[in-house]
Formats: sequence, structure tokens, C-alpha cells
Amino acid sequence: MNNVSRRDFLKLSGIGLAGLLVPPLNFHFDDPFAAQQGRVTTRTVWMFDRPSVKAAPVRLCQRDTLLSITNTAVSDDEEAHNRVWYEVGSEGFLYSGNIQPVRTILNTPSMDIPKQGLLAEISVPYTDAHESADRTSPAAYRMYYETTHWIKSISTAQDGQVWYQIRDDKFDKSYYARAEHLRIMTEEELAPISPEIPSREKKIMVRLGEQIVIAYENNLPVFVSPVSTGGILRVGTYTTPQGSFVTYYKRPSRHMAAGDLASSGFDLPGVPWVQYITKGGISFHGTFWHNDFGRPRSHGCINMSSQAAKWLYRWTSPQVSLNKEFAYGSRGTNVEIVV
Repeated sequence: MNNVSRRDFLKLSGIGLAGLLVPPLNFHFDDPFAAQQGRVTTRTVWMFDRPSVKAAPVRLCQRDTLLSITNTAVSDDEEAHNRVWYEVGSEGFLYSGNIQPVRTILNTPSMDIPKQGLLAEISVPYTDAHESADRTSPAAYRMYYETTHWIKSISTAQDGQVWYQIRDDKFDKSYYARAEHLRIMTEEELAPISPEIPSREKKIMVRLGEQIVIAYENNLPVFVSPVSTGGILRVGTYTTPQGSFVTYYKRPSRHMAAGDLASSGFDLPGVPWVQYITKGGISFHGTFWHNDFGRPRSHGCINMSSQAAKWLYRWTSPQVSLNKEFAYGSRGTNVEIVV
């Protein structure tokens, strides 16, 4: 492989830096790729015999196919915005932008759900939410790894399966998901980052040309991550506005849905770590439907990996209490979006 340039370092290191800054979930694997999986996020994706779209295709993978990631590789295409590929044992290589890194982590259900509910995240590659606490009932949504949801109650079915009741914050409906597939968030992992730094000394810079976000404390960068902002899509052109903004409205979980799914619409339950900066709905948020950060491809929002979005969410103002679904209207952190 070729040496990585400074430009590529910025593009490739963002998630790595975010991973270093975000406390891990206490994995103690001797092999960092132990139990590491990848989920196909697009309708189909080709696996190649080496990390290049010019290589020989060896397998066509369908959406939600799970694969074991055993290593990473950097392609020789120095002009690509993202040169990272995932190696799947001896099978071949997959372009990382179409693969969500996931794990399968089962949890012991909590039998004590307070009245205000509990925030939890999906800890398996995906799980189907049903209309009732019965695996034979109709499926309502497929919920994906690291999406966040509000647990409101618990039920045990006749077959012994434990289910959490999940409240949909957009349509005010309830669904049921297998309890062992959700990990309840702790106060420690959502504690503010750098609370001793005055809010006026914190600033977020989004550079549209480079497709990166940088967080500053006292004008010194403390965090950088690749992002995906408004892009030219098959169904239209979307832009992320330039200018000065504030993170005035924050939600740890949001069901985002708009438009016709057959054209430019979307229906995404459990979008994590949402920070709105405009009344029109432009926000920073975690992303599970692609891993292709570093190029414009959103409807205008600032797409980030879920772990990077979580770090930024904890670092900014206003703070959202663990048992609260949102914070609104308080003075937030300054945001500058530039070309």
C-alpha cells in the first residue's frame, strides 16, 4: 500500500480520534477485530479480491448481510475521499463506506423500568420491533446497531421471552423489541465532557470543503471527525447552510421521517445524538445507514458516525439529563459552517 498523505490522514483518522476520545464499552479483546462484524447498508454491494473497485468481484452481498471483519486495508487510489476497506477473512475486501461496523452483544434485561423510562441503544446488528410482545406479531420497524430508543415498560411472553416496550417519539406509538438486544445507558457514559471549560470557550467548526468537523476549546482543537453534509443525490440537490449557528435543541434519540420513501423520503427510527442548529431541522446526528463519511451525501444534516456524534453531544451545551428526552431553548455551543 502507498503512504498515507496528510489529506488522507485527516480523512482516515477522524473516526480513530473519535474512538480514542469516546470511552469504550469495556471490551478487553486481545485481538481488536475479535467479534467484529460488518453489516451491509445498501441494497447490494460487491466484495472484491483486493481493496479496489477495479479488482475482480468475488461475491455480491445483500442489504443487512453480516460479515466477519478480520482486518482493514488502505486502497491505492489516492484520489478517493475514503481509502479504507474491510477485509473479510480469506473471502475478500469490502469498501468500508457501505459497511456499518457492528457487534453482537446480548444484555441481561432490567426488570425495573422507572415511570420516565430509560434510554437504551441497540447492541446487536439489528433487531425487529413488533406491534406486540409476541415474535409472531407483525414487525413494525427494523432497528439497527447503536440506534437509541426510550424503554417505557417490560413484558414477559408466555414462551419466556422478555420484551421492552419502545415508545416512538414521532408517531406516539409503542412497539416491542427483545430486551436482550438493548443496552441501557448509564449516567457515567453520558456525563458531560470538559464541563470545566466555559461554554463561550467551546466552538464547533464544520468545513464543507474538507467534510470534517472540528471541536475547539480555547481555540485549540480537541476533536476531529469526518462528516457527510448536504449532497447531490439521485432525487435532488441538498445543501448544508453556511454561517453561524448554536446547538439550541438536543435529543438523544429521534425518529426522523419525511417525504415519500419511493423518491427522496426517509423513515429512520432511533437516530442517535441529535443536535439541532436550525428551525428547519438541520442537525448533527449519528448515522447508521451509511459509513461513507468524508463526502457530501446527506439531505442537509451533518452525518457523523454514532460514536463521534455521541462524543460531540456530550461535549456541547445544553446538557440533557439522563432521564430527559430533550433539552430546548437554552444557550448552546457556537457552530461555524464554512466552505
